[in-house]
Amino acid sequence: MQGARLVLNDIEESLAREAADAIRTSKGVCIPMAGDASDREFIQAMVDTAVSEFGTIDIAVANAGITLFGDFFEYQPEDFNRVMQVNLAGSFFLAQRAAQQMKNQGTGGSILFMSSVTGHQAHKNLSAYGMSKFAVRALAEALHDEVASEGVAVTLLSPGFVVSDIGRVDNQGQRHEDDASRAPAWIRMPTDEAARQIVAAIETRRREAIITTHGRVGVFLYRHAPWLVQAAVRASRRRSKRSETGGTAS
Repeated sequence: MQGARLVLNDIEESLAREAADAIRTSKGVCIPMAGDASDREFIQAMVDTAVSEFGTIDIAVANAGITLFGDFFEYQPEDFNRVMQVNLAGSFFLAQRAAQQMKNQGTGGSILFMSSVTGHQAHKNLSAYGMSKFAVRALAEALHDEVASEGVAVTLLSPGFVVSDIGRVDNQGQRHEDDASRAPAWIRMPTDEAARQIVAAIETRRREAIITTHGRVGVFLYRHAPWLVQAAVRASRRRSKRSETGGTAS
């Protein structure tokens, strides 16, 4: 992975340029491209840029994703469609175009899908997001065998809580100082450590990697003792209510 040359995307041009500048400062090569990662024409433009500038595509990271919180009974169609368009269509069509390029090259490559621990276990007010991440898992499973004959490896990443800005962006795309996820600081994995684990998963062509210890424990328990996870979630909600009210909550 050392020496990789990058095409980097963010929907906000300033953030794409800021990240690219940080990579260049570390002597890396990076082309920032601002645009909607769920748009098929833009996806093709990113692929074309990578090929024209670097010759081949060796690794594609389907990392586009948004989280729109909402009660199931009140969730709006426009929010549902946006989550599916970005999290599912964006991942599907980036993988499709990148895999086609890898096939044409005859050199194979690696495709990385970003799912989530929420793609393994349910969370309140995240039914649409969880649905999209379960589907990304299914997509990765389907492609393992489908593209293997072309020398393309598929890795599924399922992070738990990692230090990032995702909890600071609301349903309207506005950024805030406060983190809406309310995950305690001690449980969040530092970004650098998460990145190291992700790189290791790509280099070893792992089928799936669950990032963070609490994520691995949570997924294991949800598979084998879901009642225990549900009890822990209920207890956590009660503690949260008590801390908010300053009293007791039943």
